[in-house]
Amino acid sequence: MIGVSIATKWEYEATLNYFDVKDHERASYPYGDYFTRMFDDVELIFYSTGVRKANGVGGNQYMMSRFNLTKVIVAGTCAGIDDTFSNLDILVPHRAVQYDCTVKEVEPLIKQSFVVEIALANYGNDYLTGTIATADRAVVMWKDYLELKEHEITIADTEAGAIAYICKKNDVECIIIKGISDFPTDEGHDDPGDSNAEQINVYLANTPKVMAKIFDEYLLRFI
Repeated sequence: MIGVSIATKWEYEATLNYFDVKDHERASYPYGDYFTRMFDDVELIFYSTGVRKANGVGGNQYMMSRFNLTKVIVAGTCAGIDDTFSNLDILVPHRAVQYDCTVKEVEPLIKQSFVVEIALANYGNDYLTGTIATADRAVVMWKDYLELKEHEITIADTEAGAIAYICKKNDVECIIIKGISDFPTDEGHDDPGDSNAEQINVYLANTPKVMAKIFDEYLLRFI
């Protein structure tokens, strides 16, 4: 069985709508709920985990242990960092890092021990790729965006790097498929709350589009 890990409630709601999931098809577990679908004779289990690293790791460890998953696909949205990409671009990262695991004032922002290289050779090369960076702190403030940009990060989120890390510990293949829902904006002299609200509105509008694009064009290929 292959797991499809989905973090936010908006991503999961878009998934339920896409697959026309009925209430009786959903089952609960400690981190949210899940449902199953068949793709080319392979059973997929789609599950919500909740946001941030603790939920992402906990939910995935639970699912790997309970259902003996052979692969985890992390599907969802992300913030764009590399501005050569655009909103709604879908990326399949070849590297996942965590950037909130060090004292950055005296250590490197990214330690090699928290870097996961993702093998993608079996899936061809005609897709966008790069490095995804994960931290419990979402990339909202402009200074956080600039810091990640300086470290050649492509996209950022709050769970994928940690999930890739725990999958590696369990010897389970992990594929990350993320669509850019928004880019941080320079709050400058604006009220940071207003700037954040504007970014959230863009995220909410783009989330269903990202999820549909992942399921339409990428999911079957990476099963």
